[in-house]
Amino acid sequence: MNEIALEKELCKNSTSGNVTSGCQGMWDIIACWPSASVGEVVTITCPAYFSYFSNLHKGNLSKTCTADGWTVMHPMDIALNCGYNLNSTNDDEKFLSQVMIGYTIGHSVSLVSLTSAIVILCIFRKLHCTRNYIHMHLFVSFILKAVAVFIKDVVLYEVEEVDNCSSGSIGCKAVMVFFQYCIMASFFWLLVEGLYLHALLAVSFFSERKYFWAYILIGWGGPTIFITAWTIAKSYYNDVGCWDIIENNDMFWWIIKTPILASILMNFILFICIIRILRQKINCPDIGRSESNQYLRLAKSTLLLIPLFGINYIVFAFIPEHMKTELRLIFDLILGSFQGFVVAVLYCFLNGEVQAEIKRKWRRWHLQRYMGSDTKYQHPSMANSSNNFTTQISMLTRCSPKTRRGSSSCREDVSSI
Repeated sequence: MNEIALEKELCKNSTSGNVTSGCQGMWDIIACWPSASVGEVVTITCPAYFSYFSNLHKGNLSKTCTADGWTVMHPMDIALNCGYNLNSTNDDEKFLSQVMIGYTIGHSVSLVSLTSAIVILCIFRKLHCTRNYIHMHLFVSFILKAVAVFIKDVVLYEVEEVDNCSSGSIGCKAVMVFFQYCIMASFFWLLVEGLYLHALLAVSFFSERKYFWAYILIGWGGPTIFITAWTIAKSYYNDVGCWDIIENNDMFWWIIKTPILASILMNFILFICIIRILRQKINCPDIGRSESNQYLRLAKSTLLLIPLFGINYIVFAFIPEHMKTELRLIFDLILGSFQGFVVAVLYCFLNGEVQAEIKRKWRRWHLQRYMGSDTKYQHPSMANSSNNFTTQISMLTRCSPKTRRGSSSCREDVSSI
């Protein structure tokens, strides 16, 4: 629907000139016809949006300009000539609804798991360190990505604002800007994870606090610069529709795509460098086994995420949007929606430090609960043994630090207890 509205708006812009003779350029609900002189036969290719309905969309349409105007051609005939199959409409709608249900479940699972991971890392003070702060920023970027997807679906599909979005409402464009920002931020924070791990392994004197602010500028500031540039370029040079449709000839789309591809490429370079450094450190006889295991634990999650999240984007980056649409929807939307869940599992739920801290707190709570109930049970007997309690107090006084130096009876009393 938005694709047709975009074609219509482009047609109006290209045929807005006055024609004194012949046939005026027009939009006939489905296709755009340029201006022509009387007796001229105009042949155009089928609109690009027919690729979403059929793989046989590359056909031609013809109309003749007469003295009475354009020859009449029924819109359904145009659609059938461009490969539109009436029987496939229900199947396409069913597939798209299944894709929407799939990525809604994926983002919901990611949202719950990421929120739980942030709560865990915030509650336990022993987990407060630069490495986990970076993990939490990565979690927040994926949370914002999931929220942006939900907001986008509400604005574009559930709320009856299709006409407003197609005409380019500010609210609809703001949602798309926020959506693109969150996607880029998730890639940039994954790059920060690689940069941090590489600096931790390669830099001898590593000031985590100084580097941490640089990482924040990269993770949140980098996407801000590129998304701002894309917004300005779209608003001044290609302000068509709701900015949710990616055209094949839209050069401004590379303002977003190029930084993401560059971050993935840099992560792959860091991936190779980190593996090389790890091999050197593990094989080095000066490094103990415990330290080498620590390096492996730090690198395990990042080295897994870099190829996992990078290959998906690189494979489809240079393929036109209308090609392999179903495969792209499955990989980009459904599988991509579970990325936040994978991040939470690798960086939090499978983290040895997190598991050890949770077990320690659980044992401590269990012990306090047991001791509390045991104290309540023994409370009456303790009240009846006041003499024994007084004796213990006197012995503690006798074993105070002041009397401990001058008397050896403290050890004898303690030993007698």
